[in-house]
Amino acid sequence: MTPAAAFHQVTKEYVMDSEIVRALRGVSVEVPEGDYVAIMGASGSGKSTLLNLLGCLDRPTAGTIYLGGEDVSRMTDDQLSEIRASRIGFVFQSYNLIPQLTVQENIEVPLYYQKRLTTKDRSRSLELADMVGLSDRLKHRPTQLSGGQQQRVAIARSLVNDPYFILADEPTGNLDSATTREILELLGGLNQQGKTIIMVTHEPDVGARAKRIIRLKDGTILSDERKEEAIPNPKSEI
Repeated sequence: MTPAAAFHQVTKEYVMDSEIVRALRGVSVEVPEGDYVAIMGASGSGKSTLLNLLGCLDRPTAGTIYLGGEDVSRMTDDQLSEIRASRIGFVFQSYNLIPQLTVQENIEVPLYYQKRLTTKDRSRSLELADMVGLSDRLKHRPTQLSGGQQQRVAIARSLVNDPYFILADEPTGNLDSATTREILELLGGLNQQGKTIIMVTHEPDVGARAKRIIRLKDGTILSDERKEEAIPNPKSEI
């Protein structure tokens, strides 16, 4: 089976104040389809760099990156933009919703980037709004929603293009503990359905929800552990 994402000996270097900083040092890792991975590590460990590379926001200095079996390592900016819009589902700590748009319109944003919005696409956005429990909020705007509801919109948006994987960057960082549990249960339910989730977090209790924890230190993989059993997620109607 083709992995959802794969890094082969990936190095990323930056020049800061005329000095070379090696943010990643020959990292190799594969994420099979249907996996649920938490990427953890202290500040400066390489988490943000790994996130940027997974999200096609940057290119490696050396090594190869495959997303869905496609080599994205040397793609042009336009090609990377197309991959981001069509094949990666993003969920951010700050939600990144567009204030002027309604719930339904925010879910459909990736489709606008692709200059397409068919009747089938619109039906898909309505199904996703219902899936995350917001079918009665379709005409609401972000300012009329709670933080948890905004993150639910972001999760629905991340699924509208049937991506290789959902890339969640500190998805519960701005939420209270009760809402955090709701969002993690939603992500867990999606994973039970076969969706691949790659989550960057610094919170141990959030990382404990994943099936696998990859810990980074000084640009290398310190450990890569697959748990025998992750914290169970309640059965969902998703």
